[in-house]
Amino acid sequence: MAAGNDGSKNRPAIDFSEEFARFAATVEVKDLAPEVVEAAKANIFDTMACAAGGISGAGVRDLAGLVADWGGKPEASVWFTDIRVPAPMAAWVNGMMSHARDFDDTLDAATLHAGVSVIPAAVAAAETAPEATGEDLIAGVAVGLELISRLGLATRVGIIESGYMYTSLFGHFAATAAAARVMRLDAAQTRNALGIAYSQAAGNHQVTRDAALTKRIQPGFAAKTGLISVAMSKLGIRGAQMTFEGVDGLFRTYLHDRYDPERLRQGLGSQFEFAALSYKPYPCCRFNHTAIDAALVLREKLGGDLSDIRAIRVGVNNQSYEAVCTPPEMRRAPKTIVQAQFSIPYTFATALVTGGVNLNDLSDEALNRPDVLALAAKTECRVDLGIEADWPRAVSPADVEIETVRGTFSMRVDYPKGHPDAPMSERDFDMKMEGCLAASGLAWPEDTVRRFRTRVDGLAQARRGAEILDVFVMRK
Repeated sequence: MAAGNDGSKNRPAIDFSEEFARFAATVEVKDLAPEVVEAAKANIFDTMACAAGGISGAGVRDLAGLVADWGGKPEASVWFTDIRVPAPMAAWVNGMMSHARDFDDTLDAATLHAGVSVIPAAVAAAETAPEATGEDLIAGVAVGLELISRLGLATRVGIIESGYMYTSLFGHFAATAAAARVMRLDAAQTRNALGIAYSQAAGNHQVTRDAALTKRIQPGFAAKTGLISVAMSKLGIRGAQMTFEGVDGLFRTYLHDRYDPERLRQGLGSQFEFAALSYKPYPCCRFNHTAIDAALVLREKLGGDLSDIRAIRVGVNNQSYEAVCTPPEMRRAPKTIVQAQFSIPYTFATALVTGGVNLNDLSDEALNRPDVLALAAKTECRVDLGIEADWPRAVSPADVEIETVRGTFSMRVDYPKGHPDAPMSERDFDMKMEGCLAASGLAWPEDTVRRFRTRVDGLAQARRGAEILDVFVMRK
């Protein structure tokens, strides 16, 4: 590790933004292993499915109406509508839409969502640049997903301690890198765009504590930044150059220099971290998922009889405890959908009662179910010191006990369904999209899922990357 030009010690002489920009500007689909290409396409499919469910989420149509009222150049689509607006505005709404149901991918080892900033930015860039092919879209998605994954995995401070949501904070850079590659910016332009993105990067954890709708808007802000930063770089406007590792770069200023520079760079161009992304079977915070999986197993052990449950105890790591267990009164009796999405007591109880957690369980009507609330009231969460010691940064395992008149039933789950070690099947993904299309409130042909899967599967042969949107053209 060499000293930087400012003379500070232990700073790389070459900022990671320069190294990553060189990679991003030159990568081609032919350079990617087949499993990496498939991983990028899977993320496109899943993110668009999540967006279909999100179009009916609170606040999404309001934001879409706002950008439609502002107007401007009709260059990119607000998905599942007939609205066309400037690309940054479209990416903004589509990012919110993709995250609205909290159904989107996660990188469990880094506690972040990757696709919700990357896919809206990449697709809007493809609409803006008609010459961008399906291969350009795949490459752009791979680049963006890889950057957010590497930033997250290299970071050594958790979101509770830092106060930042890494989905949105790192998403600003990932969306920028994705859009830059789709539009074929060169390495210098890409590095400059990342520096411009740094001037816009934000995304706090307070929105989760306050159950604010802005929690789902933050990835949209990141997607919007991607299109703005690329457009400014193409004009020659100069941004920061030592974006990540400069004296006042991202890692020192935002993250107290608590990161691993080797982890950031390891295998860049040959090793793709985003291939380890997880996908959600339940539309709620990923921190809930190990507990939900445990609930489903315990439901079977209980034989479906929940009448004699005395107490439920759930042990997790500290960041999960802070995010989805506190304050206990709110998590046991959530008043809003966002509060319910971020509640182990509510989602655990829902899984026990209904045998799953689906979009209908995260609705205003469902929040008042007395059978669910009664079990949630009996649920006590705690920080498990062993889990905290072994899993401080990752999505937490859940160590669960249900005390009944008949005895105590126990279950521990380390890796939730959808993790690479417990993957969802293609049919699981298709059923997820079917459920999201149904939740959209829009009318869709019966073969919509099949046609979209065919379009995504054939994306590498598409003359226009934006062709994937043709399946969702709204019919009056």
